[in-house]
Amino acid sequence: MPEPHLVLRPFVAPEHRWSPGHRGVDLAMTEGGAVSAPDDGVVHFAGTVVDRPVLSLRHAGGVLSSMEPVSTQLRAGDVVQRGQAVGVLEPGHGCTASCVHLGARIDGEYVSPLMMLGLGRASVLLPTRHDEVQG
Repeated sequence: MPEPHLVLRPFVAPEHRWSPGHRGVDLAMTEGGAVSAPDDGVVHFAGTVVDRPVLSLRHAGGVLSSMEPVSTQLRAGDVVQRGQAVGVLEPGHGCTASCVHLGARIDGEYVSPLMMLGLGRASVLLPTRHDEVQG
């Protein structure tokens, strides 16, 4: 995924696991272009899901990334390095322009994959109330 990363459709977290949302980002890419690994990892899955080719990589820290529609010659267990060409963008994701869908989960929960690309910031949870210290 060559830089800069033009986001065609952003990550939209679902309210609940079963709720609608956009569990990843769609990044502009040229059909037939090389897709790169977003970080060091190991191939978790490479194959077809429903009707499109999907590549999933397991990374450190419980992160699992997925890219579609991406065809690859890699197999589960293959080690990849950040920036390494891992597949080829195929047609079929349904963007307004040619794109790759990049998803990310940490310990099974969907998160914005822009963090892996250095384009997002980590969320910071702030207290909703201030407990006063009585003295």
